[in-house]
Amino acid sequence: MTEGWAFTGGPPSSGNVSQVSLVQGRSFCVSDSSGDIGAGSSHGLVVKDTRFLDHFELRIDGESLEPLTVQPLGPHAATFVTRRRPRHGLADSTLLVVRRRYVGSGMVEDITVENLSSDGVTVALTLTADTDFAGLFDVKEGHLDRQRVEDIVSSIDATSLRLTLQGADPRGVEITGSGGHTVFRHGLVWRLGLAGRDTATVTVRVVPWFRDVPLPTPYHPGVARLESAPAREHRRWRERSPVVRSAGARLDALVGNSIHDLAGLRIDDPNHPRRVLLAAGAPWFMTLFGRDSLLTAWMLLPLDPRVARGTLEALAEHQGRVVDPRTEEEPGRILHEVRSGLTEEPGADEDTVYYGTADATPLFVMLAGELHRWGTSGAELAALRRHVDRALSWIEDYGDADGDGFVEYARASERGLVNQGWKDSFDGITYDSGALAGAPLALAEVQGYAYAAYLAGARFAEAARDDERARHLRERAATLRQRFNEQFWLPKRGHYALALDADKRPVDALGSNMGHCLWTGIVAKEHARDTAAALMSPEMFSGFGVRTLSSAAGAYNPMSYHNGSVWPHDNAIVAAGLRRYGFVSEANRIALALLDAADGFDGHLPELFCGFGRDEFEVPVPYPTSCSPQAWAAATPMLLLRSMLGLEVDAPSGTVGLDPQVPEALLPLSVEQLHVGGELLEVQLEREAWRASGLSGALQLRPARSEHPPTERHREPVPAGAPEAARTARF
Repeated sequence: MTEGWAFTGGPPSSGNVSQVSLVQGRSFCVSDSSGDIGAGSSHGLVVKDTRFLDHFELRIDGESLEPLTVQPLGPHAATFVTRRRPRHGLADSTLLVVRRRYVGSGMVEDITVENLSSDGVTVALTLTADTDFAGLFDVKEGHLDRQRVEDIVSSIDATSLRLTLQGADPRGVEITGSGGHTVFRHGLVWRLGLAGRDTATVTVRVVPWFRDVPLPTPYHPGVARLESAPAREHRRWRERSPVVRSAGARLDALVGNSIHDLAGLRIDDPNHPRRVLLAAGAPWFMTLFGRDSLLTAWMLLPLDPRVARGTLEALAEHQGRVVDPRTEEEPGRILHEVRSGLTEEPGADEDTVYYGTADATPLFVMLAGELHRWGTSGAELAALRRHVDRALSWIEDYGDADGDGFVEYARASERGLVNQGWKDSFDGITYDSGALAGAPLALAEVQGYAYAAYLAGARFAEAARDDERARHLRERAATLRQRFNEQFWLPKRGHYALALDADKRPVDALGSNMGHCLWTGIVAKEHARDTAAALMSPEMFSGFGVRTLSSAAGAYNPMSYHNGSVWPHDNAIVAAGLRRYGFVSEANRIALALLDAADGFDGHLPELFCGFGRDEFEVPVPYPTSCSPQAWAAATPMLLLRSMLGLEVDAPSGTVGLDPQVPEALLPLSVEQLHVGGELLEVQLEREAWRASGLSGALQLRPARSEHPPTERHREPVPAGAPEAARTARF
């Protein structure tokens, strides 16, 4: 088992551009374009962080299949269209093999062999399978535990092959076939006699089990695969999601693809079947994270506020209670990630929780406050308040261990993450010289999150009529904002420091972190213009987005994970921050750059891509081990859309702020089914006017706020209370 949580970089790159990933809940399958899972690679079927198949190959008469195409059936399913390779001396094949694969708590595969000749044929269809039961971190690092592999026992019966790892924590996988087949030690064999133009179909089920208990499959005999629980859930997700129509249709495609990607990242909670949760990303982060899940839920409020509610509830259940240096748990702290079977102590079917993050706790309070503004019931609000108060106590106490007013981090053991902000690679925080900054570190963006958390906590206190508590939190916020601008601002450089180091010296490199500070509102107005200019400088803006680190910095490497790459979610937050302070053209420039980047990824946004300039390469260069789909990358278009619309909701006061400032290249633009305060908002924009509809009398339009005079013409909405037919504002 992999020990520790320390960042070790991404998984080994296979270099295979035809890799296919299918995702459902906490299961994923990575194969080649023929459907085969090849041993000795990062391919496999992984369920709850354990690889249950590292080899799964189909052969016709001993030969591999030739892939023709892969057709997606959803994020959880695909059809692999292949053929038997042409016989010697012939250009064409007459044997079609179609594999329809469905992933979820294991895997089901329907294999159809079709004889396209008028002559009969007899073939041997052989499926071989094997496993190493590797933990996910072992798969990422390409590590093979030979002793564990030697301990795996193979057994067969009339219909199934069973691979078992015995010991204190037994687990296994059963591969069962339908039809008249033979089972041998390495797989299953069917001898198929096909008349001319005939077909035959067999079904293979792959069922993982822990401690002799098989995982329940969502694919039941007699139920059409398209009516399975995953397929129904994906349909419902799409049906309730916003619909975008824009000039050129690029934004439409990106939003549609993102909704599709997010559907496969939903995590089922058997104890709370109505709870909506999203995993952080496939293939390596199919679990609940703190920071990732919270930011994703924030971005998706206009798509589905249930994600925010479910995320807060799940994280609250795991909120820290004791001090444990091994997991870095502390009272009130919000977790970094949940894993299964990654240490020796719990069983493979039990979860391990790691808490080593500085930002998830303030982000938890921020999201709770935003959900309150977006509209939630009094009972839900009351249930959250206790957890919000405990999180605020962590920020003030454990988060600020030295009492200087800033939230810092330093790992509690060698097993923990060295860096505990979103740039959590070991070299993610550096001075301008390129030297590594040592902990304890107070990150700039974390102070912004803490500032926003204090204000959100104050609103919670006001809702509970606890005026003294509200006053205390607002004072904390004001003090933090003042001290942040005094100590983090670098007047000779014209930008904010990445962090303060252990000696309270500024970590002086120029990075994207300060864009998050714009988003949270901690930036002083007098520094906003210089901050925006620094973010959009040639050293930071690649043409496809804002880099994580300036190209002039000593540690800059456009092919690195955090030192010069471009992360879509980071850019969406930077754009939202720019828009908050009125820098509309800059925010829109980022939005259009990400649309251009998505063109290079078939209309999707990956976790990250390389930070090479557009003058160096005309299309974005992929980062070789980037997750896709990845939750906050897939959620990015929704935050970009919210920023372009100037959409803000304050359900307690009954108002909706709407101030569309959309790039002309996207006009006309219409957005339907924006979930706002329990209602469905529709916005239609032309070059000369815009119209909003769908709000009842309980919610009224109001002018959206801005922290700074806008750099483009300000477009006022029609006054609240105007009749529906008159709710059209002129540009």
